Amino acid sequence: MTGKVAIITGGSKGIGTGLVAGYRRQGWAVVATASTITPSQDPGVLTVAGDIADPATADHIVDAALARFGRLDTLVNNADVLIAKPFTGYTAADYARVVGTNLTGFFWVTQWAIAEMASRYGGHVVTVWPSSTKIADSGTPAVLAALTRGGLAAATRSLAVEYAAYGIRVNAVSPGVIQTRVHLPESYDGLGGRLSPLGRAGQVKGVVDGVLFLESSPHITGEILQIDGGQIVGC
Repeated sequence: MTGKVAIITGGSKGIGTGLVAGYRRQGWAVVATASTITPSQDPGVLTVAGDIADPATADHIVDAALARFGRLDTLVNNADVLIAKPFTGYTAADYARVVGTNLTGFFWVTQWAIAEMASRYGGHVVTVWPSSTKIADSGTPAVLAALTRGGLAAATRSLAVEYAAYGIRVNAVSPGVIQTRVHLPESYDGLGGRLSPLGRAGQVKGVVDGVLFLESSPHITGEILQIDGGQIVGC
């Protein structure tokens, strides 16, 4: 055990469960949170259910980490909502859901986490969001996601500068099309040109490895690491 502690939002499925397992393999204790999440049998994993768009939930998550493990070293913002619709088809409910999770949730959890990290000098924030929204694609219109992720990119760089003097690093990982257990490999066959130049979907392990690479790189901050098989370069 390293004695270090990570909070991972969106930790109940897909990339989130991969991140929980990845940090545990490194000997970290983990607080995994999602809107619905079942208790873990692993004593090194504390699960917290709640809506991160609510400031009280964000406060509770950080407090739970401190109460159970006594410290906080890293926050991985992995909670993400994508609703793909034509721009004029979005509803107020769509807007509230996407912005609530992708931006408001990021804001409150990160604010509480950074306040704790700054109080003892040192920490790391990593945000995970798909790179696909950086590419205009009429086949998958998703302006709301693009709006929120553009904000996250700007916030990553801004916070990296603002809190460098406190020993806090702030980075991001931007995956391309990633294969998860929810989608069988053949379900990606129809993506055609929307796949990366490598012509295949990425794996959750690749995203986890990217986050852990940033974790182990003390001189990297303000970086957005693309794990997309060249998707951005190829467009």
